[in-house]
Amino acid sequence: MLSFLLHWVLSALAVMFVAWAIPGISVVSFWSALFAAVIIGFVNGFIKPIAMFLTFPINLITLGLFTLVINAFMLILVSKIVPGFKVDGFWAAFWGAILLSIVSTFLGSLNI
Repeated sequence: MLSFLLHWVLSALAVMFVAWAIPGISVVSFWSALFAAVIIGFVNGFIKPIAMFLTFPINLITLGLFTLVINAFMLILVSKIVPGFKVDGFWAAFWGAILLSIVSTFLGSLNI
């Protein structure tokens, strides 16, 4: 249980870092970041696999690079759902999704 809570808080901190680092992404409060982290998890767990399946041919042609576009749209979707988490456009979402993936991978590798 403690590991889950720690992972959730670290994910929220990653969202806050991305909002700080990428112009066009903003988070109003830590609570908004916590809620965004939960919704990002649900979107990545339930909606992203469907999007990946439906876009498999284009993903195959682009050697997987279209996944970056899907990640950007998933971040935009989360910003439409979560009050206090805002993404201003596609490019902010694109670079924000890349940075969020990098930060999340780094935090996941810490094995805390």
